[in-house]
Amino acid sequence: MNASLHAFEFERQFDDRVWNEWFQKYWGTAFILSGAYAAGIYFLRVFMKDRQKLDLRTPLMLWSLSLALFSVIGAVRTGWYLMNVLTSDGFRQSVCDTTFYGTPITKFWAFAFAISKVPELGDTVFIVLRKQPLIFLHWYHHITVLLFSWYSYRDRVAGGSWFMSMNYMVHSIMYTYYAAKAARVRVPRPVALLITTMQIAQMVVGLSLLGLVNRWRDDVHCVSTTYNIMWGSVMYLSYLLLFCSFFYQSYIKGPAVREENERMKRE
Repeated sequence: MNASLHAFEFERQFDDRVWNEWFQKYWGTAFILSGAYAAGIYFLRVFMKDRQKLDLRTPLMLWSLSLALFSVIGAVRTGWYLMNVLTSDGFRQSVCDTTFYGTPITKFWAFAFAISKVPELGDTVFIVLRKQPLIFLHWYHHITVLLFSWYSYRDRVAGGSWFMSMNYMVHSIMYTYYAAKAARVRVPRPVALLITTMQIAQMVVGLSLLGLVNRWRDDVHCVSTTYNIMWGSVMYLSYLLLFCSFFYQSYIKGPAVREENERMKRE
């Protein structure tokens, strides 16, 4: 490990082997959690159907702010490691690297990334209680990310440092945006467009990385499995299509329809 990568005491003390053994045995718990999440959201929507929406701005602000701070720290720690691997060992090694899961500076953050997909399910609770539109992309994304993150952490596959660093970075901006909106801070509309653009870029990069892992996985230093690459590709491709559709509906079609309606009213 590069000497410039200083690990804090709690990072060094974290026993990643214990948790990897747990994931080896119980990663399927993610299916139970996903099922409970889907059922819970369904019945919560039924419960809220004839009730007044809740404001919850302060709890939502604190919730989003906590996830933003967590994501910022995670992005800094994993991103710092990734940049050091890139500069010292090159791009191919950064893609194929699996020491990310056990290196002192990142082993805790790799674990925290996988576990964080459970509390992030709470985002949907705020949407339902505030009676905001719950789109397919939202709950589908939460379920599949939880399943794939636990599956990948179990196998410690190549590409993890890229996938986790990108997700931490995007979430650090996204949750900061949510916290600001909940606090009634006026955020320029282009910020929302930027976040969606970053999410689309993340899916393109994710698909590209999986393609490279598949190409290089015969190398003893580029460990992955056919199933991980296959399901990861399906997941990222579906996200890419859904986020592109969301971008079109929100930032192209939506404004165009409003402008057309305003023009017709003037005429």
